[in-house]
Amino acid sequence: MAIIIPVLGKEPSFGHDCFLAPNATVVGDVIMGNYCSVWFNAVVRGDVHYIRIGNYVNIQDGAIIHCTYQKAPVNIGNYVSIAHNAVIHGCTIHDNVLIGIGAIILDNCIIHSNSLIAAGSVLLENTIVEAGSVYAGIPAKKVKDIDPELLKGQVERIAHSYQMYASWYK
Repeated sequence: MAIIIPVLGKEPSFGHDCFLAPNATVVGDVIMGNYCSVWFNAVVRGDVHYIRIGNYVNIQDGAIIHCTYQKAPVNIGNYVSIAHNAVIHGCTIHDNVLIGIGAIILDNCIIHSNSLIAAGSVLLENTIVEAGSVYAGIPAKKVKDIDPELLKGQVERIAHSYQMYASWYK
């Protein structure tokens, strides 16, 4: 059973048909939309600020979502995939975004819709990711506009696939 812990009187809430892996941890001021999944060893820690998560968001194995105390909350839109071991900290991620394996997104970053952050990339504080773009590197920079086939074949496909994977565990 997932670890769900209230903090300072604020308890996580979950929309319709969410999957939480048995060792996923969700604490504090977290509101999650419908059809989301939080996978094995992932941590969503809304203890020092709030975390808002839209619909059809998958938080894959080992990912961490956290905030900065009274300064930087986390806001995540719809159809967002946060890949294995990514770190999401005090930032905003709009709709239809793929955060690659092991990527690190720091405080006050804004990732606009229909974008991809490459595996292993580091978005330094206050980075603004243009809509429809691919960012990569350390520190991450725009490397190209996202190809419509990449958007459909990776970003959208992964978001939809994780809803199916979650159904296998019910």
